[in-house]
Amino acid sequence: MMKFPVLISIPHGGYRIPPEVKDNVILSEKDLFDDSDPFTIDIYDIGDKAIKVMKTEIARTFVDLNRSPDDLPPENPDGVVKTKTCFGVQIYKKFLDKKLIEILLKKYYYPYHQRIRESLKKPDIKIAFDCHSMAAIAPEISPDVGRERPAICIGNAQGKACNYKTTQKLTDSFKIAFNLPDEEVTINKPFSGGYITKTYGNNPVPWIQIELNRKLYLSSTWFDKKNLTVKKERVEQIEKMFIKALEIFFS
Repeated sequence: MMKFPVLISIPHGGYRIPPEVKDNVILSEKDLFDDSDPFTIDIYDIGDKAIKVMKTEIARTFVDLNRSPDDLPPENPDGVVKTKTCFGVQIYKKFLDKKLIEILLKKYYYPYHQRIRESLKKPDIKIAFDCHSMAAIAPEISPDVGRERPAICIGNAQGKACNYKTTQKLTDSFKIAFNLPDEEVTINKPFSGGYITKTYGNNPVPWIQIELNRKLYLSSTWFDKKNLTVKKERVEQIEKMFIKALEIFFS
């Protein structure tokens, strides 16, 4: 079987609380769910269909792999470690001291980025995708606060991480695979790419950030808000559409 020549990164798909901070966390299960990219591992982890898939069990709430390691509170409450979720909910009884932050970064942050750098040395990887989900309505912490979002956003760091020709080809592939009109698959709006895309883009291969709107699978038709569960068949359907988009893109 021919593999897609791609590195797929899923940095926000985990739900696990690091044991180093577990006794200090005051979030509910729903708060943690809302601050994560729910079910993105189920959607984007296409296994051996890609040359490399990277993911983490640790929730972005505690170690955000898509931030600079020096992006810290209080300057940024939504940095590599956080004081509040993206919906403004306090995370800890008492915020972490410098020593504990260093332990979290050393154990969970730096190894992920080292794996990215090692993977990018593979000559058969031609492009990389940093894969996420986004809330249907932008939360307060977002640049597009309060606005409805498109079904899919493709980000190339304003052309710095990947050229627009390749970006447009991927955008068109998603439109076809998901059967969406032009206005529902945007480029760089509302997200142009985070730390991973900006850091590794065209260094040496192009990077594109992919954001799927959670309304595609967390709408009431498929999602049980009480139990925080989604119909398995819907997630599988979204995964198949993602694979179809890649097939179109790489054909």
